[in-house]
Amino acid sequence: MKLIVGLGNPGKEYENTRHNVGFMALDRIASFLGVSFTKEKFQGLYGEVVYEGEKYLLLKPQKYMNLSGEVVADFVHFFKIDLSDILILYDDLDTPLGNIRLRSKGSSGGHNGIKNIEMHLGTNEYNRIKFGISNDLKMDTKDYVLGHFSKEEKEILDKTLDQVVNIFKDYNQLTFTNLMNKYNGK
Repeated sequence: MKLIVGLGNPGKEYENTRHNVGFMALDRIASFLGVSFTKEKFQGLYGEVVYEGEKYLLLKPQKYMNLSGEVVADFVHFFKIDLSDILILYDDLDTPLGNIRLRSKGSSGGHNGIKNIEMHLGTNEYNRIKFGISNDLKMDTKDYVLGHFSKEEKEILDKTLDQVVNIFKDYNQLTFTNLMNKYNGK
């Protein structure tokens, strides 16, 4: 069983904000798979699907971003998911808008959701896809990540999010190292 987690903040006021790119990316995968987030457990909304013989849990933690790790750890322990079968989707300030970076380990880069996941899993070695939201405006980080995309930014983001279904299809087939080699730098 594999766990794909989209990071974001719950609630209408946070929909379509930069910090909810993880939710947006997961929604694209869920739409492709025909999955709805109708189940609730451990303060997370999730859906289950079998795709090409592999069972997937798609999870949106419903605690605020900085507490996402609690929900992820509860799912990992309850469903006995191996760390190598976790994929976290989230926004990244240090990556330019329109770019995607895949990593199998690394620091949180100051991202509070990732910090919390690392704290609760006890490791920074798990697969992740970072979606660039850049902070070219050089405004306060909190205001920036909780802000909405401009029309131009949204167009760039939509093109980026269109790639996530192809990445998911390849994730189901390739090793994560090969997946990184295929998509990093594009």
